[in-house]
Formats: sequence, structure tokens, C-alpha cells
Amino acid sequence: MVSEAEAAPAWLRAEVVTLAWCWRLSRRDGVVLGLTSHDRDLLIDGVPYRAAPGMKPSAIETSDSLDASTMDLEGAISSDAIAARDLDAGRWDGAALTLFVTDWTAPEVAPVTVARGTLGAIERRGSAFAAELQGIMQMLDRPVCPATSPSCRAALGDPACRINLAPLTHARRIVAIDGREVTIDAAPPPGTMAFGELCWLEGAACGLRTPVIAAAGAVLTLAEMPPLLPPLPARVRLIEGCDKQLATCCSRFSNAVNFRGEAHLPGNDLLTRYPGG
Repeated sequence: MVSEAEAAPAWLRAEVVTLAWCWRLSRRDGVVLGLTSHDRDLLIDGVPYRAAPGMKPSAIETSDSLDASTMDLEGAISSDAIAARDLDAGRWDGAALTLFVTDWTAPEVAPVTVARGTLGAIERRGSAFAAELQGIMQMLDRPVCPATSPSCRAALGDPACRINLAPLTHARRIVAIDGREVTIDAAPPPGTMAFGELCWLEGAACGLRTPVIAAAGAVLTLAEMPPLLPPLPARVRLIEGCDKQLATCCSRFSNAVNFRGEAHLPGNDLLTRYPGG
């Protein structure tokens, strides 16, 4: 049986260890950021890892069990790496993170992965931030089978729904903002934008997606507003919504074959019925 010391790479078993911590963060919008605890930048697999001595992980405990493990990560907010405006906008929520150690004299040779997962809750602490890393075992801590429901459990346009979103997507401009209500330059087709989505295409909110909870002509009511708004008029992309009802799936989309719900399943009120009631 090979011991952990023997399984470690040669650079980690050397008399003088030239070790550097590295973080690889991948946002959901495709942005990849590399950071290292070393005092100079490193290049690993084509990704530059910027020197960030202020980044530090909490104590890490590993085991061979299937328990969901978490770890805390702390760092400083800087304009060229993890900016305050991006944290406030939620761009780093759910980002994939890989934490590993490497030999800073030959960073691409035999790096050792220490932890892997996604960023959970992110907390601002003045000019610093703290984030919880949820381990990959966290993905197993969820129901194996979907619960039954009268409404559709698929999202419009996803692989289960199979609706083509291209005809349901519209380019518009926001011409006025009043609280959570935005006015666009041309009204979308009536009755299509409730439960839809608005994607900001410019300014500080570029790339953010906001759910639409109601629509009245050219006025859309959003679930929330981004912390920093672009100057008006602002380009946006509208994606029509679906109320997840079987009648809508049949009449509007002709997609009942892919309806992911049990519209005719009796509800809990069936348990309270009695003969003659």
C-alpha cells in the first residue's frame, strides 16, 4: 500500500518546499480568474494567476465519507480582480472554484488539487469579502427524484422543454425606469412577458439577468433591479415567459408532449373527501 507521503509529487517531498496556493474561479458568464498566494504572477495551463497575498482559505479537513463539506475563503476586494460592483451584482454567486497547491518554480508540473466546489454565500466586510466554498459532495445533498406537481417543472427552452427560444427573444431599449418598473421602446406581444426574463446588454449591469414578474404593454415589472443601472436608453434582451400550466403549454406552444408536470393528479384535498361529501 502506498503511503500519502510516497504518493505526493517529488517537489512536495523535497527538503525545501517551494509551495504556492492557487485559486481558479470560473463565473457562470464564462469569466475565469486565477489568483495565487505567491509574490509574483504564475502562468498555469494558459491562465495567468495574479499575485494576491491577501487571499487565504480557512482550515481544510478531508475525509473519505460522503458528508457535504464546506470551507471559507477570504480575500481583499480590488478593482482589477474581484471588484465590489461585481460582488454586489451577484456575478460571483455560484462560481466554480478549484483550490490547489503547486511548485512556484515549475507551476505546471504536478499541481495538487486541495478542494473543488462552488461559491455559496458571499459576505462583504468593508474592503474585504468572505465566501463559503461548497464541496462537490454538496451536489449529492439533494432529492434524487423530482417531486410531483401540477405545474411544469421544466424551464422554458431547457433540454426537458425543448422549445426554441429564438422566436421568443426580442431586442429592446429601456427608455424609463421607475422603481422596479421599466418602460421599453416597443411593447412585446401581449401576454408573453410574465415569468419571462430581461437581460441587460450594456453598462455596469451588462450580462445580468432579471426575472419579469408582470407586464402591461411597454411597462415591465422586474423582480429586482441591479445595484448599478446603465444610462438610458439602455439595450436589453427580452425572453418570453411561461406560467408552466398545461393549458398554456398546449394552446401557446403546442408542446404538451414535453410537459413536465402532473396536471390531472389529484391533490391533497382528495384525502379529506368522504362518501356522500
